[in-house]
Amino acid sequence: MSPDIVNLGCVRPLCRKNGQPALIALDDNMREVSYTAAELDALADGVAVGLLERGLRPGERVALLGVNSAAYVAAVLGIMRAGMVAVPLNQRWPDAQIDYALSDSGAQLVFCDPARLHALPANISAVSLALDADNGLPAFLGRDSYALFQPKEHDAALMLYTSGSTGRPKGVVLSHAAHLWVVRTRLRDTPLHAERALVAAPLYHMNALALMLLLLASGATAVLLPQFTARAYIMAIGRYRCTWLTAVPPMIAMMLREQTLLEETDLSSVRAVRMGSAPVSASLLDQIRQWLPNARIINAYGTTEGGPVVFGRHPLGLPTPPLSVGYAHADVQLRLRSSDGTEGSEGVLEFKSAGLMSGYHNRPDLASPFTPDGFYVTGDVFRRDAQGFYTFVGRCDDMFVCGGENIYPGEVEKVLERHPAVQQACVVPVEDDIKGYKPIAFVVPRPGASVVESELKAFSLEHAAAYQHPRRIWLMPALPLAATNKIDRQALRLEARARLQPDYAREAGVTQ
Repeated sequence: MSPDIVNLGCVRPLCRKNGQPALIALDDNMREVSYTAAELDALADGVAVGLLERGLRPGERVALLGVNSAAYVAAVLGIMRAGMVAVPLNQRWPDAQIDYALSDSGAQLVFCDPARLHALPANISAVSLALDADNGLPAFLGRDSYALFQPKEHDAALMLYTSGSTGRPKGVVLSHAAHLWVVRTRLRDTPLHAERALVAAPLYHMNALALMLLLLASGATAVLLPQFTARAYIMAIGRYRCTWLTAVPPMIAMMLREQTLLEETDLSSVRAVRMGSAPVSASLLDQIRQWLPNARIINAYGTTEGGPVVFGRHPLGLPTPPLSVGYAHADVQLRLRSSDGTEGSEGVLEFKSAGLMSGYHNRPDLASPFTPDGFYVTGDVFRRDAQGFYTFVGRCDDMFVCGGENIYPGEVEKVLERHPAVQQACVVPVEDDIKGYKPIAFVVPRPGASVVESELKAFSLEHAAAYQHPRRIWLMPALPLAATNKIDRQALRLEARARLQPDYAREAGVTQ
């Protein structure tokens, strides 16, 4: 990527093989549309001109609402090229939450999938993301040239909304400068020009959007699924000989349950699997190695507010431990703070880099997430070992107290996932009159494995502290996923409460 690029919408490689596709986008029926870099550039420029011709001005917000598609990618790039702020929204949100985000962001226009157009508020203009309809995106495109917007240091490029699972969604404002730094740093650290990468996570989420920008800048080919399904994911790997996979761990876990299709598909092309946005278990790592023996497994970490550049390789070349997210990146300052404010080898991660957000949009009610000296407070608890490697422990707001003892669900989940019959586990708290809260677990068995609750409870008592053991363990064929493809802990917490309610008093006396 040219060092003189200052507009995030113009990420492009210095060179690309003639005719090599930059983007292969698939629909729900696995039909493809392919774009070279020049074709995608032309589409993005058309979006930029169309916006300017309709009187939108730099700094105004333009929302996107839809599944992953080539039109979606071009619209994001075009919005930024014209100097407007792209606001990708979660298309799986209920209408009331979408209406809130549109109003909160001040969006002047929405690029939207045809199926969602009818649900938009009447007071906002909309453009269909359809590429094959008379009133779709092609009819919106401008035909003239335009003056590319040259952003200043802090001008916003993107506004990504958090999920809002614990309250109103927060608009995270990201500048051109911050995420061009992210792209350039990742290009230096992770050359991808020879890769064919599969993207299935939603583009309204940092995980997928940051990767798409990196792929466009690197000269790689991106294979884009409209949304994740395990079968489509596997078929895309086989059909397009994908070399680089990126996903949230639950997506890979769901893929690995498709035993028959995995056996029928040639997966030998995969050279790397990068997982982020959620913890990775030892059980999942073992299964990935079984099915993808040629792949390097990367356990990554990042946040919407801080971006994906936080950890990296050890400066002395020491191998990263299997469950670690790596060593402090050379261009990032890190520290761990305990509850009493002291720094140490375990505590809440705080970091500072050039990739941090500008702030939360329109939320004066929130305490600043930055320390007085400019570190972003993540709310994620990590442990650092003697070699300097960091391992995720749990979220501060996931931690609960059981009989005076702090329990991080992730620690209990790691214990359960060490059992040979367990593929995935999720631990949630439920209220208890005596203990305050007590842990309850949902477990997905490995394909073909047989296990019962009493066996898993005995295993957890043997390998974890007594206060950590789940008081009930329910087996499930799969764990529910939130819109970002992470495990939906809130749904499981409600499920646990509903299951316990009829016999709560009886169970309380038995399971303490």
